[in-house]
Amino acid sequence: MKCLVAILCMLAGPASAASLTFTTESYPPFSFLGPDDVPRGAGVEQVNGIMKGIGSDMSYTIEVLPWARALALAETQPDHCVFATARTAERENRFKWVGPLHVDRNTLVKRAGSPVHAPTLEAAKAYRIGTQRDDYTQDILRRKGFTDIDLSASFDLTLAKLLGGRIDMMPMSDGVVRKLLKEGQPIEPVVALSLQQLSIACNKSVSGTLIERMQASLDRLNANGTRDKIYRAYGLTPVR
Repeated sequence: MKCLVAILCMLAGPASAASLTFTTESYPPFSFLGPDDVPRGAGVEQVNGIMKGIGSDMSYTIEVLPWARALALAETQPDHCVFATARTAERENRFKWVGPLHVDRNTLVKRAGSPVHAPTLEAAKAYRIGTQRDDYTQDILRRKGFTDIDLSASFDLTLAKLLGGRIDMMPMSDGVVRKLLKEGQPIEPVVALSLQQLSIACNKSVSGTLIERMQASLDRLNANGTRDKIYRAYGLTPVR
């Protein structure tokens, strides 16, 4: 079932102001819907901070969608951006970029108590790995030689498959691993998979001037300590 909930974040400005649509996925604590159906998370707050820092001439929305849909909209629809998107060589020329929002370590994780034993990535290739359709980890797994890959529409569905024994392992951000362990989820890290920069990827129709303003606003958030405060609020430690 598609999650099409959006929050309209309007800043005071003229009726003719430019508008952007940001899409993201449910991937707590970076992005998720709060109990009031409002998008929240460390990535969402960074986007809000970026847009607030631009000034009063911008309006924008944030929509939480299945990842493949979120990514496709940003690539095909004018004035759309998607976050947090791994800035890979394959994607580089398909978007205009603002970032990074985060440097993300990914680890293959198994269900606690599972007999899965994979001290290396080579050993891990013998197992069934689940991830989200069109997520950057899908490409990483294929490039690293994994062949038994199970695809789901969302992180939550992949996690449910892992906990239900339908897949053996799944890639997961280190920050998400720590959050789920703190919540008591029965998971165990197995082996490191990758290190990636996660950024905002914008449709190529977005003006270069606006991209520069967004980047300058993000740079200010980083320089003045706002990003670190956001991460601490969500129990995260930025990877530098």
